[in-house]
Amino acid sequence: MSPLALTGLIFGLMLALMAVRTPISIAMFIAGCIGYAMQAGLAPLENFLNAQAFARFASYDLSVIPLFILMGNFATQGGISKALFEFASAIMSRFRGGLAMAAVMACAAFGAICGSSVATAATITSVALPEFRRHGYSGRLATGTLAAGGTLGILIPPSVPLVIYAILTEQNIAKLFAAAMVPGLIAMVGYMLAIGIYVRLVPGHAPEHEQAARMTLRALGGVVPIAIIFALVFGGIYGGLFTPTEGAAVGAASTFVAALIKREMTWQKFKHCFYATAEGSAMIFMIFIGADVMNSALALTQVPAQLASVVGSWGLSPVMVVAAVLLFYVVLGAVMDELSMILLTIPIFFPMIMALDFGMSKEYTAIWFGIMVLMTVGFGLLAPPVGLNVYVVNGMARDIPIWESYRGVMPFLVSDTLRTLLLLFFPSISLWLVKYIS
Repeated sequence: MSPLALTGLIFGLMLALMAVRTPISIAMFIAGCIGYAMQAGLAPLENFLNAQAFARFASYDLSVIPLFILMGNFATQGGISKALFEFASAIMSRFRGGLAMAAVMACAAFGAICGSSVATAATITSVALPEFRRHGYSGRLATGTLAAGGTLGILIPPSVPLVIYAILTEQNIAKLFAAAMVPGLIAMVGYMLAIGIYVRLVPGHAPEHEQAARMTLRALGGVVPIAIIFALVFGGIYGGLFTPTEGAAVGAASTFVAALIKREMTWQKFKHCFYATAEGSAMIFMIFIGADVMNSALALTQVPAQLASVVGSWGLSPVMVVAAVLLFYVVLGAVMDELSMILLTIPIFFPMIMALDFGMSKEYTAIWFGIMVLMTVGFGLLAPPVGLNVYVVNGMARDIPIWESYRGVMPFLVSDTLRTLLLLFFPSISLWLVKYIS
């Protein structure tokens, strides 16, 4: 069997297993094992599996993933989201569509201590959806706003997908976090502008006049813990006081203290935080193993290296190559979650991108490409036919048809497209803060 045919067989088997609802980690593992054994034999496969698991999980850097997940779980269970939404509502309620804008702001602030898109979407939805109903917002705008706002959970640092990208490409996590901050803020502002334009062009989805919410001491005091945690974690990281892994530990501990101060952390919620962290971390680590096996099988075919040389021979500009890769991510987002996409494709695409000349250092190229991948992954969380965030939010608003929720995210997908094009042609936007980090 030719290498190209074998590659097609590996991917075909993986997609077939996914189609019958096999977990993505198991699908990649089985397809990778079969592909590896067909090329190298069973004995080398057994030796590879025996060594690879330890080699992967012995990495100290991986401990940052469960710590950031635990930090997000403490924030979710600690009642921090309600205070954020009240504060944002008090600021934005004077504008038409202000409650939707407030939900986006709350998602961005919550994402600064969460790092998960789905968790951000689900947590803010539980607080904001009843308020949307009470103020007369349409189900389309309400669910679309909350699904799109949830993507800020991975765009605003800390971001679990960005940590995984840093580990796979051996890049500095702190620099990647710095590079994501400005694009994340641009995403938030872009979503708020999309809401402002939408409620004026398409009347009937938001009230003509909203009752202004008052800024209370409770609302103001509710955001103080978030500000302290964010300053403590990222100030410590960029101030050289501790590493990103240590910063994640400090963040998890300080978020737990904030939850205790708010008196919403019960013993049951405390146990749930650790169970949810263990479950989420195990899922990610299983995907790591499956992707490692599959990528090793693909490496034996030599197809990824051949792909890089073929693309180089086409004479396309480096930016057009990146654009083509991003379009592939958009298509892949219809069948895969963000973590699986990154783990499966980065070992294939990253060497190809690094071989191109973008007129900047290799480190800056790697950081910029990571931000572009993150932007596109966020797009996949909203775009039909899957759109994981849409499913999560719509599942919490069962009276709203799923197709209405998909229509609701369309203005935000336009904003995503414009932002991605902006960052694609102007890499300096992502790299601006990175230049100030030694």
